[in-house]
Amino acid sequence: MFHVVIPARYAASRLPGKPLLRIGEKPLIQWVWESARASGAASVLVATDDERIRDAAAGFGAECVMTSARHASGTDRIAEVVRLRGFGPDEAIVNLQGDEPLMPPSVIAQVAAALRPGIGMTTAVAPVESLAQFLDANCVKALRARDGRALYFSRAPVPWPRDRVAEDRPTAFAGAWRHIGIYAYRVASLLEFAAWPPTWLEVTEKLEQLRALEHGMRIQLVTLAEAPPAGVDTAEDLARVRCRLEAAG
Repeated sequence: MFHVVIPARYAASRLPGKPLLRIGEKPLIQWVWESARASGAASVLVATDDERIRDAAAGFGAECVMTSARHASGTDRIAEVVRLRGFGPDEAIVNLQGDEPLMPPSVIAQVAAALRPGIGMTTAVAPVESLAQFLDANCVKALRARDGRALYFSRAPVPWPRDRVAEDRPTAFAGAWRHIGIYAYRVASLLEFAAWPPTWLEVTEKLEQLRALEHGMRIQLVTLAEAPPAGVDTAEDLARVRCRLEAAG
């Protein structure tokens, strides 16, 4: 059994009001909520600090939890939700970002199912698809141990293919993994993680999950055959997602 919490902010810097932008007849956040509902989750909660999002969620039948406006991240917002709702320390929580309307329900369920004993956090990876993606700092790469543990996450092109480099740039990317930004946690691990201050690696790479690794928390990687369609960060992303979902009916 697992629960999904969807953090949703109105004041996105690149696309203000993003959760409420329309895709077909529905706001974006409703598409995310419906995907979470289809995953088999025991409950799906929208977590926000904005009454406009709360009212929209109520309109399509979602349960919404109002949280502080001072949270630095979606993880902090989810930690507040689990405290408010009194979830037990061993319960499983999936953090599904509120701008991921194309996240397959099966991926949500897979990430939750990977939370075995001794694992504090799980997330997903998929093969890097191109050299351009490998070199793109916005595409976060993951280094994976043989048993599936995360060794590191970086915006840099890693692992560095030392024998396949020309003019200080890699020319190969085979075997590289791309991080997919969906997480599952045991409640106890989530609250422990949220209580730690940001760490040096986290601040340097601007990757929150490095805080967990620096503190010795195990992150298990779920390997996907291919990456799910990208979420919505920009107006161009929104147009792409609209085309895809409206074409699907």
